[in-house]
Amino acid sequence: MAVDAPVEIHGTVAAGFEPVADAFAANFAHHAEVGAACAVRVGGDQVVDLWAGVADPATGRAYEADTLQLVFSSTKGIVSTAAHLLAQRGELDLDAPVADVWPEFAANGKEAITVRWLLGHRSGVIGIDRVLSIDELLAWDPFIEALAAAPPLWEPGTAHGYHAISFGHLVGEVIQRVTGTDIGTFVREEVAAPVGAEFHIGIGEADLPRVAPLLDFAPGSIGEEPDPTIAAIFTPGSHTNRAFMIAPVLPTTFNQAEVLRARIPAANGCTSARSLARIYGALVSEVDGVRLLSRAQVDDARAVQSEGEDLVMRSGPTRLGSGFFLSDPGDPMLGEGSFGHAGLGGSLGCALPEREIGFAYVMNQMSAQVKGDPRSRGLLDAVLACTA
Repeated sequence: MAVDAPVEIHGTVAAGFEPVADAFAANFAHHAEVGAACAVRVGGDQVVDLWAGVADPATGRAYEADTLQLVFSSTKGIVSTAAHLLAQRGELDLDAPVADVWPEFAANGKEAITVRWLLGHRSGVIGIDRVLSIDELLAWDPFIEALAAAPPLWEPGTAHGYHAISFGHLVGEVIQRVTGTDIGTFVREEVAAPVGAEFHIGIGEADLPRVAPLLDFAPGSIGEEPDPTIAAIFTPGSHTNRAFMIAPVLPTTFNQAEVLRARIPAANGCTSARSLARIYGALVSEVDGVRLLSRAQVDDARAVQSEGEDLVMRSGPTRLGSGFFLSDPGDPMLGEGSFGHAGLGGSLGCALPEREIGFAYVMNQMSAQVKGDPRSRGLLDAVLACTA
């Protein structure tokens, strides 16, 4: 039965995928959605392309099919795709030491850390010994130099903890050392463009007006008992605090033009649901004749590297491949075998090779629920029911 929504739903769904449209409408009716989009590809074909609501409540600008949305850590999945693309080409050995391509990184006991340990959040290099200014974070080199000099916060390879901010600069610098190209350009030209997608890590001036500003956490989304990870972020000295509070920024700081223009490849990617689904669809099938990663490379990416207690994320155990989160009881995504990456506030890109599904959901209204956001969960359940 179709669900009435307080906004007009735009876009298309293929026959048999109407329940996804119902779930999308339900997010506006029951989960305080403001502006959002959802796209799904199956076997390379677009089967869902939906958008609705308001992109910018301050101006009343409508959410459109090509609205760009900052997706926070969903950016990490695209950076990881870039690393696997280089591995597939034989240009990057994921099991070789980082110091082979970035010699300065060997300082302070990091000489044995491999690229795969970076991707699997096992390096221990989650923070540095000081807080960067915002200008330093936006400049790239100060953070790179601090990471190269930093000691790991646990013995590398022995445990895992989410590299909340450092991940993007660590993997991004490896990619830059291998290719001579900055991570934003490489993603734009080698990951997104071949499949007709947009993904900006460092957005150009001309595209800034298309970005939907993030809206602070929805009233009531934190609740009386805040998510343990959110609470730990503000606990001085904790691994969570060290990993997230690299610079004095809040989530809505990322709406500022200078932050959007910078390269922060753990957190400031801007894309649309349509584009994100194209990329994930092209990881598991051909999209317009292009497949980004082979099945063998995808299997390498989703092989378990880290599982169990996460020294940074305090919302339950995590399960990680090489750069992607894997299905777990708290966040099953598309079920066993699926892989992807969510972003703070609720965005999600993921794929399931066995059904050749590429899924994307983006939104501007942030939720403080780190795992199991009911908005994406309802959409994913509908997709699975339609592809059973």
